[in-house]
Amino acid sequence: MSNAAFSESEYARRIRLTRKAMEKAGLDVIFVTDPSNQAWLTGYDGWSFYVHQGVILTMTGEPIWWGRHMDMLGGRRTCWMDHSNILGYEDHFIQSTSAHPMEDLAEQLKSRGFSSSQIGVEMENYYYSAKAHSILVEELPNAKIQDATALVNWLRLIKSDEEISFIRKAARISDKIITTAIDKAVPGIRKNELVAEIMKAGIEGVGDDWGDYPAIVPLTPSGLDATAAHLTWNGAPMKKGEATFFELSGCYRRYHAPLCRTIFLGTPPDNMRRTEKAQLEGIAAGLDAARSGNRTCDIANAFLQVLNKHGIERSGRMGYPVGLSYPPDWGERTASIRTEDTTILKPGMVFHFMPAIWMDSWGLETTETILIKEDGPAEAICNVERKLFSKGL
Repeated sequence: MSNAAFSESEYARRIRLTRKAMEKAGLDVIFVTDPSNQAWLTGYDGWSFYVHQGVILTMTGEPIWWGRHMDMLGGRRTCWMDHSNILGYEDHFIQSTSAHPMEDLAEQLKSRGFSSSQIGVEMENYYYSAKAHSILVEELPNAKIQDATALVNWLRLIKSDEEISFIRKAARISDKIITTAIDKAVPGIRKNELVAEIMKAGIEGVGDDWGDYPAIVPLTPSGLDATAAHLTWNGAPMKKGEATFFELSGCYRRYHAPLCRTIFLGTPPDNMRRTEKAQLEGIAAGLDAARSGNRTCDIANAFLQVLNKHGIERSGRMGYPVGLSYPPDWGERTASIRTEDTTILKPGMVFHFMPAIWMDSWGLETTETILIKEDGPAEAICNVERKLFSKGL
């Protein structure tokens, strides 16, 4: 099994699920480019997703990892398959105006008898370009190339026991980095210095569970910057009288457990405290609705009903599945916690329940990574106290 992260039986389970989905979709072969899907099927783990690479899966035999020749060696170190199923194309294809890696991929598919087959590709994916698709279609004129976006992603929605074990380890790292952020946040510390402490704590990990790089860098905006959802950091000092939210995640072997908390340096204003009260009540209601057999929209509706009772307006998505991921995000891009999503909740699903509230002059992020259980409400798997933190100075 080389250095692959999971057991042979776990990878066999994933292959079976994928082939069943392929059969249902009428596909003979899929070409998977999402790095998370590649890792889920083969164990491949490397920072090489800036060039064309992917996994070829047919209805028989081991999957094939295909990428740049120099990264083929990384495949041999991290994938579970026989080395004969780890293929590399030559460097003259890289960033060339006269050649393209998809020409090599097409030859690989032709040589295996798939020149006239039903081939699925991930068209709505960061890592599969319009140019790549046009070349593949041109090189395989007799094949039917169709969209198979998220076919594998949906199979990842229910986590195995092995995966949940990794997410729990990531959660302990999340606890550590959020606690570090809260402890180190004081007036005068430059935001980049605080982020350095956060990243150091995350990479150190907890005990023997070393920290991996998260799929999103620390989001740590303060004051008016915290009215926006996705700002990172700058070199400005933290100030008394401002709220700062920390949107962070520990990462263990590519598995995440995102967690958000907010700190106010000084005494929070009354309207922020009132909003905190409503938010915490809404989170409790959402967790109670997050039960096997209910729907993702039930979580969103439970939270929004509480906010409406308190006179607070909130719309949009309030969460998404998490687990295995690579940059640029840690979401799995399938179900959503929002009023219009009716995905049935099942045991083993893991979500980032993200009911943040952004006001005109501040933001309040208090979130949890939650695990859907066989019975009862969802489990919040991180352990940091759920509240608005403050430091009276």
